Amino acid sequence: MERNDDTPRESGKDRDTSPVDTGGKRWTRRRTRRALLAGGLALLLALGGTSAWALDRFVIKHVEITNASALESSATSASDSSTSSDSSTSSDSSTGDTGSTGATTTTATSYQSADTSVTISTVTTGSGSDTVTYYVADVQLSDATDLRSAFADDSFGENITEKTSQIATDNNAVLAINGDYYGFRDTGIVIRNGVVYRDEGAREGLAFYRDGSVKVYDETTTDAQTLVDEGVWNTLSFGPALVEDGETVDGIDSVEIDTNFGNHSIQGEQPRTAIGVIDDNHYVLVVVDGRSEGYSRGVTMTELAQIMEDLGATTAYNLDGGGSSTLWFNGEVVNQPSNGGERATSDILYIEEGS
Repeated sequence: MERNDDTPRESGKDRDTSPVDTGGKRWTRRRTRRALLAGGLALLLALGGTSAWALDRFVIKHVEITNASALESSATSASDSSTSSDSSTSSDSSTGDTGSTGATTTTATSYQSADTSVTISTVTTGSGSDTVTYYVADVQLSDATDLRSAFADDSFGENITEKTSQIATDNNAVLAINGDYYGFRDTGIVIRNGVVYRDEGAREGLAFYRDGSVKVYDETTTDAQTLVDEGVWNTLSFGPALVEDGETVDGIDSVEIDTNFGNHSIQGEQPRTAIGVIDDNHYVLVVVDGRSEGYSRGVTMTELAQIMEDLGATTAYNLDGGGSSTLWFNGEVVNQPSNGGERATSDILYIEEGS
């Protein structure tokens, strides 16, 4: 039978039978319990407030723009119309759409069309607990705007997430990697496919230009519209920059990115995602697996920079990593994400099939 009184069970020899003492002890216990209850309630209320804030900040979706692809398509059409009207030269009948000719060939590790070349390779170094495995997508394009970005659920905002594979499939991608997880934060310059979505400069960003060049820049010294006017097609806001002018950037093993509530250090041996440019319209996309002894331990930031440098990147930049690191090609996840499966993210970089 369940006991309803507050006094503990005691043996006969230990039980104090004094009415005065017993009453005093009970009164003291009740007062103590009331104090503990009041304190506990206050703590729960405080935790409740913190939990509500955390849920709102990191979990609850805040959708600012839906149907982002339609917005981008409209902006591109307007830009193309403006360019066409400004041109005083007529069409040359000898010039055609090179993308409309030539066969598209796809294998387990490659994709080739008239305008796009993708080659996937797997690299393993070391042995035992020092083994590192990473995947490289070598990408060559004839048009820099064929390197595109897409949002989870085709919507811009905070905490909107889908798996890389789902976003890639929805956008008819042949190749995709996770992006910078812009939706985790409310700062940074976010320009995607020529459209400005956010203009809150805060860190070192990466800008992809329509002419195929790529530059690391300080977000706090410019603004989004200036970048668009200068020809920027996409920006990424994570970092740090790994390679500049063909050499590893000093001090990257001490840089921290957004080490706020709920976000862990980016340092140490971790799964990684990075993008680099070898030459105009020639990119390398790298995903390093990690946290799996004997298969891949992950790499430090300096090791990641060295990988990018060895691949010939003149500029390289670190993207969201850890469980987010995913390389998707031709309908399949190529790497082995450290969570045992894909972790949902807010955005991807991708190459559309047929581009």
